Amino acid sequence: MQNFLPWTWLGVVVLFGIAVWTRTKAAFLAFALSGGFWLHAFGGGLLPADSRAADFVVVQHNFSDENADPAGTVRVLMEAEPDLVGLEEVTREIDVPLRYRAVFGTVGLWSRYPIEEASAVDIKPRGLEAEWRRGLRAVVRGVVIYVVHLPSVRLKLSGFDTVWRDDSAAQLGEMLRRERGAVVLIGDFNGTVDDHGLGPITRLMSTARTGFAWSFPAKFPVGRIDQVMVRGGEVTALWALRATGSDHLPVVARTRIEVRAEI
Repeated sequence: MQNFLPWTWLGVVVLFGIAVWTRTKAAFLAFALSGGFWLHAFGGGLLPADSRAADFVVVQHNFSDENADPAGTVRVLMEAEPDLVGLEEVTREIDVPLRYRAVFGTVGLWSRYPIEEASAVDIKPRGLEAEWRRGLRAVVRGVVIYVVHLPSVRLKLSGFDTVWRDDSAAQLGEMLRRERGAVVLIGDFNGTVDDHGLGPITRLMSTARTGFAWSFPAKFPVGRIDQVMVRGGEVTALWALRATGSDHLPVVARTRIEVRAEI
C-alpha cells in the first residue's frame, strides 16, 4: 500500500468537503492536520523543477517485450535529448541513436559518451530457477551506472507477494553499498520510493524532491515504479514523457554529479 500513499490527497479533499459542509471545529482540525501531513510528506512534488544544467540527462523506460511500435518509442525517448538511456525488457535489437551501448540479458544502457567498462550484475532472487539476467553495471565519464529490472510484485490470495522483488533489492543494495564515489541507478523497481521493501536501495540513493512523474500503468498512471536515483550528486528534475508502445511511461531525470567514482 505504500506505493499509493501520494493518492491520500483524495482523503484530504474529502475532509475539506466535510469541514465546509458541517462547519465544525473538529472537521476543520482534521482537514488541517491531514493536509499538513500530506504536504510534509509529498508537497515537494508540487514545487517547480530545478532549472540548473545537468551533467547527465537520463531516460528510464521499460520498453516492454510486447511493444508493437519500437521505432516510435525510440522517437519519444529521444525527445528528451538524453545522455543516457536505460531500458528493460530488451528482447530485440533496438536502434537508439546514441553511439555507445551495453546490453546484458534483457537490460541495456545507451550513452552519448564512451562506456569505459560494462558487465552484467547478478541480482537474481534466491529460489528462482528460470534464466534471469536483469542487471548491468557500467562506467561513463568516471561515474558508475547501474541499469536494473527488479522482479514483479505478484498478487496472491494472501495478498501481495514481494519476496523475490525484496530479495533482489537487498542484493542490489549490498552492491551499491560497496561502491565508492558517484552512482546513477536507472531501472524498473516494480515499486515506488515509498515502498519499504526497497529500503536497502532507497536508504543509499536519492531522487528528485519535485515532480511526481507517475509512470505506471501508462493509460492511467498511479505511481512511479520507474526510477532514476543518484548517490554522490542529485536528481534536480524529474518528469514523465508521453505514452509509447509500452505499458509504462518513460521517465526523464536531470542529474548533477558532485563526486566522481574511484575506478
